[in-house]
Amino acid sequence: MDSIVLDVNTGAREVVLDLTSRCEQFVSGRGDGLLHVFVPHATAGVAILETGAGSDLDLLAVLEDLLPRDFEWRHRHGSPGHGRDHVLPALIPPYATVPVLAGRLTLGTWQSICLVDTNRDNPDRHVRLSFLAG
Repeated sequence: MDSIVLDVNTGAREVVLDLTSRCEQFVSGRGDGLLHVFVPHATAGVAILETGAGSDLDLLAVLEDLLPRDFEWRHRHGSPGHGRDHVLPALIPPYATVPVLAGRLTLGTWQSICLVDTNRDNPDRHVRLSFLAG
């Protein structure tokens, strides 16, 4: 297995950040196998969804409805509502696996691999890309 870590800065806002091109670069020329994307953070997730047509913003809006910042979260360190960020990975897991054929991701036409980060307290993220050859 081959593995690298991407350093990503998400800024001070909630974000759905498209990582697809970086994933494509990592698997390019590797043949057949699996790409595993993992975020080693307790407050971020990985999603495969359409971006650029509003789905990414819709996802953030739905997360706000499901996990409102003004809820009485028991987990209370950090900024107000930070407890929701710790619940996020239960809904959007911190990993995704994508088949790779002939060094190319087998994503559908409108699918992208995205980091989902609602934690405004920590903009510095790491994303581990691992390739398991077939």
